[in-house]
Formats: sequence, C-alpha cells, structure tokens
Amino acid sequence: MNTVQLESLKKEILELTSRFADAFLRREKFVAGSDVVPVSGKILDAVDFCSLVDSSLDGWLTAGRFTEDFERQLAQFVGARSALFVNSGSSANLVALSGLTSKKLGDRALKPGDEVLTVAMGFPTTVNPIIQNGMKPVVVDVDLETLDAIPQRLEEAISPKTKAIMLAHTLGNPFDLDTVQRLCKEHNLWLIEDSCDALGSTYRGQRTGSFGDTATVSFYPAHHITTGEGGAVFVKSPLVKKQVESFRDWGRDCYCETGKDNTCAKRFGWQLGDLPEGYDHKYTYSHIGYNLKATDMQAALGISQLAKVEFFIQRRKENYAYLKKHLEGVEGLKIAQATPNSDPSWFGFPITLDPAHPVKREDLLRFLDSRKIGTRLLFAGNITKQPAYKDVEFRIVGDLTNTDIVMKRSFWVGVYPGLTTPMLDYVIESITDFMTGKAK
Repeated sequence: MNTVQLESLKKEILELTSRFADAFLRREKFVAGSDVVPVSGKILDAVDFCSLVDSSLDGWLTAGRFTEDFERQLAQFVGARSALFVNSGSSANLVALSGLTSKKLGDRALKPGDEVLTVAMGFPTTVNPIIQNGMKPVVVDVDLETLDAIPQRLEEAISPKTKAIMLAHTLGNPFDLDTVQRLCKEHNLWLIEDSCDALGSTYRGQRTGSFGDTATVSFYPAHHITTGEGGAVFVKSPLVKKQVESFRDWGRDCYCETGKDNTCAKRFGWQLGDLPEGYDHKYTYSHIGYNLKATDMQAALGISQLAKVEFFIQRRKENYAYLKKHLEGVEGLKIAQATPNSDPSWFGFPITLDPAHPVKREDLLRFLDSRKIGTRLLFAGNITKQPAYKDVEFRIVGDLTNTDIVMKRSFWVGVYPGLTTPMLDYVIESITDFMTGKAK
C-alpha cells in the first residue's frame, strides 16, 4: 500500500473515531438522587479521541514528536523555560527534588541529612521525595482560611540545615510566594513548587509552576487537563534540566532524545568515572535514576487537552464562585479563601466544619454519599499521624493545631468543568439541608 493510500485509510479511521467519540460521549440529562455528582473527572471530546488514535498510528509509542511539541506548549503556557513530560505527578515530584541532589550542581547539591520545609497537611507525594532522598522533612501548620503554610511558621522553621522548601498550592490555592521567595533568596534555598493541583492559578499575575527552581504538575484524570497518567517538571536552569532529565531517564549521562544518537558529537569520545576512554556515552550513568518517561500517545492527548485549558480553568473558577455564593452563609461552614494577591484555578471546593458546631463530618459525608454526591478529604490530613510515617523523623515547628482541625473537620466537593448547574444546585441543597437540620 503506497503513501497516498495509507493517508486515505488514516483519514477514514480518524473520521470513524470522531463519529464513535461523539456517540460514546453523549450525555443524558442529570437526574438528582439517581445520577452521581462526581468530585472530579476528565473532560474528553472527539478531538481527544482522534489525537490518541492519530499518535498510535505512528507506531512509535514512546516519547517522540508529540512529546516534544507538548513539552514546548506546556512550558509556554506556564511561563517556564522548559518542561519535561513524565508518567505521573508523583514521579514529577520525585525527579524535581532528586534532580537537585546531583553532584553536578556543586556546593548547592542537596544531600542526605539536609532539611526541607513543607507542611504536614497535604498529599504524601509532596513529602515522600524528601524522605526517599534521605533528607529530613520539617513540617509547619497551615492557615485555616487558605489551607496553605502559615508564612510566619516557615520563617521560624529555618535552620542552618535548611536547604530547600517544597510546598504544594493546596487545591489550587497558591501559597504565599512573596514570603517563600524572600526566604529562598535570603537563605540560598532551592524552591520545589508542587503545582500539581494548580495548573492555571496565578500569583501577582504570574502562573504557578513558573516560580520554583523546579516545579511540577499532574495530568491524572482528576486534574485540570489529563493525559491519563502523566505529569511534568518545569525548570528554569539548563543545568538543572539536565539533572532532572537524567533522573527521569535511568540516570544516564547522555541527553539524546529518544531515537537519536550522538547529539553531543562525541558519543565515543568521553571518559567518565572509572570507565575506559571512549565508552559509549549512551550507556554511561551519572546518577542512580529511574525510568519515569511517558508515551507519545499520552503527549498527543495532552496537546489536544491543552488547547481547551483556558475554558477548563474558567469553568472551575465559575463553579467555585457559584458554590461559595450559595454556601458561605450557611451556619457551621467555613469556606476557604484565596490567598492574597492570587487568582486560584481551583482543584476542588474545600469546606471546614466549624469546630464549635455540633455536626460530625462523617455523618455529613455519609449523607452526601447516600445522595451520590462525591466528596474527598484533604489528602493525608496530618501526615505525621499516617501509619506509613510512624517511624519517620519529622521536625515539627510550633504546633499543628489547624492541621489537626483539617484532619478531623475538612473535606471538599467538586468544581471540575463537567459539573452542571443542576448538579451544583443539588450539592448546595444537600449540604444546606443537612446543616440546617432539614435533611431526611
């Protein structure tokens, strides 16, 4: 079959794919009490399906032309120098920190025993890379209004051993970047910015993910855009980029793109470590790394998703505002507030039950579950109390009073773009009825 015939067949396949997607994705009208109100979810259309099929027909499968294009577009959207596509947001966090342990960074390289500032209230994979690299997590409490680190506590936590700050923008709400950036500058600290839940959020007009020496984002189906599984690391420095890329790609010293050889023009001209001179650079390893690459099919989906990201962000903001307007006056509910100087691209709608109110969170969550309304807790709650971390040595600065309140009294409901006004109205009605004693 010649090239013209192949292209014709491919066109036919993509046309059929588009027709299938339109039929498959057709939605029925929402029926309250019968249909589920998800807490999060992916938004796909026919273009996404065609992107997946189109990339698969290349037969390349691993990182290729779609990955290169996706990384470029993603970095441009966030405002970062460059982006590296990986197989999950958790992997992104791992290599974003691990890359800063490279001896090629000289005296600033992170090493076992160094302290990294973070919060006790968050998702485990913000803290895990600190532990996995032999460093000590130093945790502080959160502000109950923003659910981000209390800035003053971060300042109090600095010690001679502090070498980095690794924080997440909680549910898309940016942390106090004025304070964090000042501390990093004054104490020569690395900033690892976990922006996995915050694609499109801004602080003083600048997008999150562009502040850190390294920064991360997740593309799990629950997130702002999806590649199925997937994530990315943003970097500012070309030197740091090489180390992050090395840790992602088996720890190799070679930086050739997949399928390419001899980018450095001296593939057999290196002498590194105790290897013989001329040892193939493609099989020379400068770090004890991983294989955390993603596929070209995922990147193709990322490109089609990224074309819709502004719409997704706007819908999240609108849904958050709608819920806030109708729920902030309900007695017993404390609604999270945007950090000053920020414009969050909310991942969820966080609610903290007033500790003085008699309602039990678990009773409310069971009630919402009975009405098929999805809810989630704020991740690990107080991570120092999770069973996996029983033997981990944390340094806790101050008390964790608010963290414990979040652990016992906070939860969140969805704001993702797939939620319709009737769905949101049902959530508002259900929560209000329960809190006012009208629920049956």
